[in-house]
Amino acid sequence: MTFLLVLAGLILLLYTGMPMMAGLVLFSLGGLLIVEGGISSIGEVVYGNINSYLLVAIPLFMLMAHFMVKGRVVDDLYTTLHTLVRHLPGGLGVATVFACGIFAAISGSSVATALTIGKVAIPQMVRFGYSLRGAYGVVAGGGTLGILIPPSAPMILYGFVSDTSIGALFLAGVLPGMMVAGLFASWCMLTEGIRERRAVPPRPRLPAPSLSEAAVAIKRSFWALTLPPFVLGGIYFGVFTPTEAAGTGALWALLIAVFVYRTFGWRDLWEGGMDAARTSAVLFMIIVGAALFGYMLTKLNIPKQAVELALRWNVSEVQFLIAVMILIFILGLILESISIILITTPVVLPVLDALGIDKVWYGILLTINLELALISPPVGMNLIVIKSITKAPLSEIDKAAVPYIAMLILALAILIVFPGIATWLPSTMKLGQ
Repeated sequence: MTFLLVLAGLILLLYTGMPMMAGLVLFSLGGLLIVEGGISSIGEVVYGNINSYLLVAIPLFMLMAHFMVKGRVVDDLYTTLHTLVRHLPGGLGVATVFACGIFAAISGSSVATALTIGKVAIPQMVRFGYSLRGAYGVVAGGGTLGILIPPSAPMILYGFVSDTSIGALFLAGVLPGMMVAGLFASWCMLTEGIRERRAVPPRPRLPAPSLSEAAVAIKRSFWALTLPPFVLGGIYFGVFTPTEAAGTGALWALLIAVFVYRTFGWRDLWEGGMDAARTSAVLFMIIVGAALFGYMLTKLNIPKQAVELALRWNVSEVQFLIAVMILIFILGLILESISIILITTPVVLPVLDALGIDKVWYGILLTINLELALISPPVGMNLIVIKSITKAPLSEIDKAAVPYIAMLILALAILIVFPGIATWLPSTMKLGQ
């Protein structure tokens, strides 16, 4: 009950329009003044939480993403995928989902994925007969893959807060990410296949690519496609840690943009670096606020109360996970994903330990639930991004996202029943932080 009152107070404060970082800091300082009668400990708390080698990965992965975006590789990537799957029913939608998945493995951001792929894909889908609602839904749903398929800033934050291996989380997201992408692609094939058959006159389907066409298409995007296996393969085989992977990935992205695509100049280098620095600075400021909030929760004894409550009620792993997933889904309707991670993890973590729940498994469930937040009204960021691209009514975009919300809930249920989908790949290797 104490946590719910604290959470309600924080949400009310944030809904005054106060920035997340400022709201977390001021609310936490007020709580510490009440509990401790002073705030002399905040310097040590902030420094202890921000002084971490793991956090170096955030600006470096941001830099990698900005280099690839500035290098203008997305058009080639989308064209390649369309060539390869154009003969399938709903081929453009399938290409869009796969492009979102691959770009997700480059950018690590759902909003960036929806924005970048959406600008290219939505006009093409409408041009080739896709319904507007269908086009909006594919990009909204596909964009969510940005935080599930590694690298992923939310995974880094969760791993940092929960002291969970970032490498394990990255690898744990691969198979669930492929599963979710498969669900989305199957939906595109089903719905557009039905529309093609019902169309009057019937819509002709594009021919399958010849071997030479496929080879040319793959050659066009070959170097961009090397980046995800380069980063994940290096982590998997122990060549470098996730933080080192971020640095080498950024360098590899820069070399591809400069020497392969030759569309990257000094101005792009400056702008990419500045954009990455701004984004990272905002994240670090929020982490500072969250560190103080977590410290305040500890002083209020809330994590211990949560453990005692779970043990008193004798809840099972599945019962606890379902309850937490429902709570996070509700929070996702009113808060953005980073806030949810940093607010809930300090409370949930002790209960995970008490019930023996794998923190990597929980991290993937959390990430999929955060994907739901990105396409759930009223503040789903991917929905707002699509509105900014298309100028369409938000109500239409909300309706387009409904099937993808249902598929993400299905993916959550599958992973709760079959945790090995997330935990198997990390278990096959030796990981470092």
